[in-house]
Amino acid sequence: MGDNVATEIGRLYVRRSILIEAGPERVWEEFSSFDRIAAWLGLGHVLHSFQPRVRGKVEMSVEIDGERRHYGGSVLVFDHAREVTFENNWQEPYSWPVPTFWTIRLTPLYDATLVELFHHGFERLGKAAADNLQGYEEGWDVKHLKALRSLVEG
Repeated sequence: MGDNVATEIGRLYVRRSILIEAGPERVWEEFSSFDRIAAWLGLGHVLHSFQPRVRGKVEMSVEIDGERRHYGGSVLVFDHAREVTFENNWQEPYSWPVPTFWTIRLTPLYDATLVELFHHGFERLGKAAADNLQGYEEGWDVKHLKALRSLVEG
């Protein structure tokens, strides 16, 4: 994507964060394979695929109203020990006209790593942005980041 829309966090986003008592290199080890990513990111939804590389595919699903709904997209950024960003869109018939994005950023802070998880790009949804932002803001917690911290800190 030449316009950096995926890597720029716009005004409409959901952000959750945690401070992990380890350096970014150690935290990044938990991004190195599907199994390691699934151990912390596959909570509350099913992680079917996560190819940890640019142009890799991410596919997840969640049960809503008794129906399994799939979502995901392509990995756009996989910057060692710094950031992973991937597209997020529901599969038909629930898809948006354009994807939103998930970004996970690792930033050294003190002797630890600040891990930020953003779901962003809601402004791309036009009139549907407000309701989608509110729904995700109300629905997200920090269980994935707590699981990541538990794995890293042991």
